[in-house]
Amino acid sequence: MTDNANPFANLEPERAIALRWALRDIKARRFMLLPVSEADLSALTDLGLVEMRNDMPVLTEAGLDALG
Repeated sequence: MTDNANPFANLEPERAIALRWALRDIKARRFMLLPVSEADLSALTDLGLVEMRNDMPVLTEAGLDALG
């Protein structure tokens, strides 16, 4: 991913917004109270924004960059 690339550019706006909120939830560890959906987690993993560590989602550098 380049510095200026938007990982959500090819998605519908509603889907991009939902995935950005999922990133925020993962970053803030809110997924402990309300789990991120498997579809969102899969999409974020495919985009390279999230990886699994010890069965817990963690933002990658690209994920942190996507949140700005």
